Amino acid sequence: MAEVKTGSRRILTGTVISSAMDKTVVVEVVSLKAHPVYRKRYRTTKKYYVHDEENQCNPGDKITISETRPLSKTKRWRVLDVVERAR
Repeated sequence: MAEVKTGSRRILTGTVISSAMDKTVVVEVVSLKAHPVYRKRYRTTKKYYVHDEENQCNPGDKITISETRPLSKTKRWRVLDVVERAR
């Protein structure tokens, strides 16, 4: 949804879609892009593997994530805070 730059680290907001792993959640970030020729806007989704130290996130939660150093082969993001809990 929203992308903010703090220094050289990006901050994104997305929805947790899986928390089956230990200390890791999968977050889906939706963004709008414009077609280069026709200018029609369309939605794209991207999945990020995010480090969740306290295992606090559950599927459906909206969270803010921040770019960080590589933590494993696929994890390059870390949880900043939980914006909204799932119902």
